Amino acid sequence: MTSLSPALPLWRRVGYPLRQHWHRLRYQGQQLRQNPTSLLGLGLLLLFGYFIAVPVVSLLLDGVQVQFGDERRLGADTGAWTWHYLERTLFSAVAQSQFWTPLGHTLRIALWVVLLCLLVGGLLAWLLTRSDLPARRWLATALIVPYMLPAWTFAMAWLALFRNRSIGGQPGWLETLGVQPPDWLAYGELPITLILALNYIPFVILLLGNALRRLDAQLEDSARILGAGGLTIALRILLPLLLPALLSACLLIFAKVLGEFGVSYVLGLPVNYNVLSTSLFRSIALRQTGSAAVLAGAIMLLGLLSLGLDALLLREARKFITVGGKGSLHRRHPLGRWRWPALGLAGLLFVVSVLLPLLVLLLSTLMRVPGDFSLANFTLDFWLGRDLPFVAERHGVLLSPNLWRAAWNTLWIVGTAAIAAGLLGLLTGYVVVRSPWRPLGLLLRQLTFFPYLVPGVAFAAAYLSLFAEPRGPLPALYGTVTLLILALIADEMPYASRAGLSAMLQLGKDPEEAAQMAGAGWWQRLIRVVIPIQKGALVSGMLLPFISGINGLSLFVILAVPSTDVLTTYALRLLDYNYPQAANAVVLLVCLMALVGTLLTQRLTHTNLAEGLGH
Repeated sequence: MTSLSPALPLWRRVGYPLRQHWHRLRYQGQQLRQNPTSLLGLGLLLLFGYFIAVPVVSLLLDGVQVQFGDERRLGADTGAWTWHYLERTLFSAVAQSQFWTPLGHTLRIALWVVLLCLLVGGLLAWLLTRSDLPARRWLATALIVPYMLPAWTFAMAWLALFRNRSIGGQPGWLETLGVQPPDWLAYGELPITLILALNYIPFVILLLGNALRRLDAQLEDSARILGAGGLTIALRILLPLLLPALLSACLLIFAKVLGEFGVSYVLGLPVNYNVLSTSLFRSIALRQTGSAAVLAGAIMLLGLLSLGLDALLLREARKFITVGGKGSLHRRHPLGRWRWPALGLAGLLFVVSVLLPLLVLLLSTLMRVPGDFSLANFTLDFWLGRDLPFVAERHGVLLSPNLWRAAWNTLWIVGTAAIAAGLLGLLTGYVVVRSPWRPLGLLLRQLTFFPYLVPGVAFAAAYLSLFAEPRGPLPALYGTVTLLILALIADEMPYASRAGLSAMLQLGKDPEEAAQMAGAGWWQRLIRVVIPIQKGALVSGMLLPFISGINGLSLFVILAVPSTDVLTTYALRLLDYNYPQAANAVVLLVCLMALVGTLLTQRLTHTNLAEGLGH
């Protein structure tokens, strides 16, 4: 840096640095006009900050501030600081039933789900990638179908089979056939655990299968040459190398189970079996805003801890790599006499997790009396009938205006949110990759991923807390479509932003630089160069939130009202009215939309969830 002599006049000693600073600011302004990526990033940061961070902070503050209606009881004004809700939720006479018992149920279910997923999913991942299992390519796709379907689909099928009349309503199939299922089999911890395990086993198959596929078989060959047995190879070589993938799968499944709502709602609430998410739902339904905030904070804290631990383990795993690549071998082990039993195990899992639930749901919509297989009992009334003797619906679902209104709401609410999320995700990816200000990109990445750490019920509670009342220029949004769209956009940003980021990392700067040399401005380069090149990623960034939104339940069950019903909440409403045939019909329509959407996504983006597992 050039130093100025003290002998120079004061105006020159002050003026020279000011002129330098002015020219620097002018140059930066010209650069910003030519490439306003950082300015766009700041705008996105403000947008996501308000619609992602602010609702969560607002919800957490509700747990330590006096809520409306509690002023007289607590002797303080609304908004004053208080420890009352923390003490009530964690240490009062109702704490056991409201927090500690649901917490115990949640943790026990999560641990059992993780264990079952590891045992079954780990075995199947090895069979698909490292053995001569017959029909590997078909099974690699078939076994991940449960991950494409809503988890509560299986809960509805379980209820159709094992429902008993201890809670009233129609009987299940087994009860009609003369078998009385006990409550512990029909409801509660056992079915919730089994159904969640079936839903997340494909997750382990995908993660562990990809890790196994990257391992070089020469490592195992070398160990055998040195005299190591199969058990030694598994424990001393394969397990240490696969441990990061195993732990990552465990922690991610654990985090997802913490906030799972639909299965526990269907199979837990009828017998008052609560987990943290359903306890939170009860608190919201009873307008106990402070206690709901504490419960939501506890769920978020557990989720943050598990996913933070996953990030730490992933960073540690990068210290250990194996030398592989194009020359690595993937030799398949012959199963011998276990070949057909292994195929039977994989086939049985597909039947139990896909075919049987969907078949049960379909047949239940065709039976007047559940479980009665006489020909006279079959009917199409629940699909196409008129003047039916049901309070919830007087016509079959396909003739019901409520169904078509819910279907239209689903398509246009979820579709609008998905389009917006896809565009915002691509812009986020562009800013993260192209912005010269690295802290801005890092902050955007973390902020857009944050909704993944917040369970859907808690995130919906956060939006309810913030937008149930007028906030500045925004009116009260509860009960409006606007609130659902805004919440869904924010909730789906982890998928959309990751799709946009992945696409932008693969796009070099050459196309934009060529357009700039031809005289195209920044906006023209974005519209005419970047977006057309990334149209596949843009479609993926829209379809992934669309599929997730169609399957979604926990967000809508709190924020939707009858006039804004979507298919998932409409199905639950029919179930609450004890009309399971119509509810199951709607669930089948949701499954069909989810499967078609997933296949369409794979076709348009030329991807396959099971790619490589069966090869």
